[in-house]
Amino acid sequence: MKTIFYILICCAAVVSCGGRGVKSKKNVTPVYAQVAGVEVVATLNHQTDAYTQGLQFVDGLMWEGTGEYGNSRLQYTDLASGKTTVVATLPNDHFGEGITLLGDKIYQLTWQNGIMHIYDRKTLKRVAERRYKGEGWGLTTDGTELYMSDGTSDIRVFDPNTLELKRRIGVVCNGESLPFLNELEWIDGKIWANVYTLDQIVIINPQNGVVETIVDLRGLLPDSERTERTDVLNGIAYDSKEGKIYVTGKNWSKMYQIKLL
Repeated sequence: MKTIFYILICCAAVVSCGGRGVKSKKNVTPVYAQVAGVEVVATLNHQTDAYTQGLQFVDGLMWEGTGEYGNSRLQYTDLASGKTTVVATLPNDHFGEGITLLGDKIYQLTWQNGIMHIYDRKTLKRVAERRYKGEGWGLTTDGTELYMSDGTSDIRVFDPNTLELKRRIGVVCNGESLPFLNELEWIDGKIWANVYTLDQIVIINPQNGVVETIVDLRGLLPDSERTERTDVLNGIAYDSKEGKIYVTGKNWSKMYQIKLL
């Protein structure tokens, strides 16, 4: 779990994309985000020991990267059968973070180690490690480049082969910088992002960093499904062939297929 310092700052600073603690973008006319609710289309089981950091749906498999020291892993679940297969476990001193699949590679971040683990999709073997500066939180791809969040209001864009930083996207919501961007997913040309500690997802225009929609997911996981280990909403996956969107959370007992209202 990230430190309590982050939790307190986030709760104070970000409520429906605004409030104390975030810097306004000067000389910018705010573009106000719309707020959308959701309908639950289907409910699936989710492992309660999976501290979800990254989620991606590819060819019938739900890939997942989990966190926590000593329990970080890369795995996939066949949604048809419900069977989960662990592909790799990270060293005990590595705190796993976001994942994404691109081409013949699987990429997995670590929180403060500055190491990206890279796996071969065919053999499922770890084939390389790459270094990056700063923290790693969420990871996604547009099919060409890697998009990484680091807990700030910036999304960094990297070349997947060299990890060369290409550019930064400063995310702005209602005219203010929006920090604590967490797990990411590329959906129909937009970046969907969890906001750490909030039961909200923001939909970002990657061309200008503007949050266009706030997705309200408060109350999604009922109190009856929560335990002492249940943590925050985190995890967005998209089945591009069927147009299905899935969300879950850290140590949640359920994963939900949702659609916007």
